[in-house]
Amino acid sequence: MTPELAGLPAGSRRRVPGLRRSEVAALADMSVEYYAKLERGNLAGVSPAVLEAVARALRLDDAERAHLLHLAQAADGTDALTRPRRRSTRQWTAHRSLRWTLDAITAGPAFVRNGRMDILAANQLARAFYSDVYATPRNQANLARFNFLDPASRRFYPDWDRAADIAVAILRTEAGRNPHDKDLHDLVGELSTHSDEFRTRWGAHNVRHHGTGTKRFHHSAVGGLTVAYEAMEMAAEPGLTLTVYTAEPGSPSEEALRVLASWAATQGADSPAHQA
Repeated sequence: MTPELAGLPAGSRRRVPGLRRSEVAALADMSVEYYAKLERGNLAGVSPAVLEAVARALRLDDAERAHLLHLAQAADGTDALTRPRRRSTRQWTAHRSLRWTLDAITAGPAFVRNGRMDILAANQLARAFYSDVYATPRNQANLARFNFLDPASRRFYPDWDRAADIAVAILRTEAGRNPHDKDLHDLVGELSTHSDEFRTRWGAHNVRHHGTGTKRFHHSAVGGLTVAYEAMEMAAEPGLTLTVYTAEPGSPSEEALRVLASWAATQGADSPAHQA
């Protein structure tokens, strides 16, 4: 937030480009001392009205506002009894109706992932689509690990920086929603240790909702593709997301997906809806 965006005079003697603590406090209609306490992370017992005032003052978007609320809930502990219990990915198994659903989607890659970006289940076309991810066992079918630690990702994602930003924002969002996830802590530690690109992005604390849009890929077997994606939160499986990629009808990308489906069949891919 710059002073101009907040409707405040910029002045010429600012040490940093953002707002001063006193300015944020004034915009949120609270004392500087109280806002300083919030800024230090002391969110226990803070009312929703106060959090909303901060969100308005900083003009947070929907993803950032939700992240702030999740952080406050984690600090307060009030949602411990009502928050859906998250299953361990090591024990999670796709129920048969979900496998049938994935099998029924034949024109586009479809897969289920968690907030750590582990691919938990996928149809045959998704496994062919992400063949680079599965090709290296150390990726452990994790899209963030592939993005930052596997050199093949630089070719697979033509817009690598954008893909990297999205991956980190998804992990940061999950960290706010589920702050005690040991597997997530371990993944972040691993990526921070081995990737400067990840460590820099993680420090930015960016979050986002990843629901719909378009992406570009370059597959080793069929070349470039531009696909639309829809990511749907699974009501029956809290914390998991079903994502489906589709291409514009009649486009070269749609033809490429058809070719990829044929390629997958000839490669003798594992059974449909295979567990990652």
